[in-house]
Amino acid sequence: MSIDLFPEFVRNNYEIHEWKHATTILHGDFPEEWSNLLETLNGFRLKKSWITIGGGRKSLVAEWLDSKLNEFGWSEKSFDTKMVVDNDVNLSPTHKIDCYKNRIALEIEWNNKDPFYDRDLNNFRLLFDLRAISVGIIITRSDELQEIFNELGRGSSYGASTTHMGKLLPRIQGGSGGGCPILVLGIKKSLFEKDV
Repeated sequence: MSIDLFPEFVRNNYEIHEWKHATTILHGDFPEEWSNLLETLNGFRLKKSWITIGGGRKSLVAEWLDSKLNEFGWSEKSFDTKMVVDNDVNLSPTHKIDCYKNRIALEIEWNNKDPFYDRDLNNFRLLFDLRAISVGIIITRSDELQEIFNELGRGSSYGASTTHMGKLLPRIQGGSGGGCPILVLGIKKSLFEKDV
């Protein structure tokens, strides 16, 4: 199974799911991006303070992941997409990708409303069909983290209608990503670290 390509630390600390051989494609065809992803996943720890401090526009989890990937040359990316039929131009805008490098698109969904998954998957599907990306990746949270949120008195801030693995998997299994190879990684309780 291609998930075995991940080192033991990643397999033990992240919930991993893939479709259409995403891991094999990343590992074999995009070794630099694969290495960047592994180093980022290996270095990440879920700090207690990131949960207990109220959120703003972007969570501290997303900020850490973004900044680590930025160090490797990943960046936010917009695509100028349109359809042209007999000189009739129809704009087909896509949403910005959180982190992009060399045809690999990565979205971080820590605590948004769950319809954000629909946006991400539709984006992956369209960009893959247009040959703009080869693999889509989503980093989110494993359902088991709800126990930690509840213990810290923050359970209602991370409710059932927010982004977590239980809301993502049925969408992908139902075909929302189309033909795009997709890798999803769920942050597990074992990465939790008390820093305050």
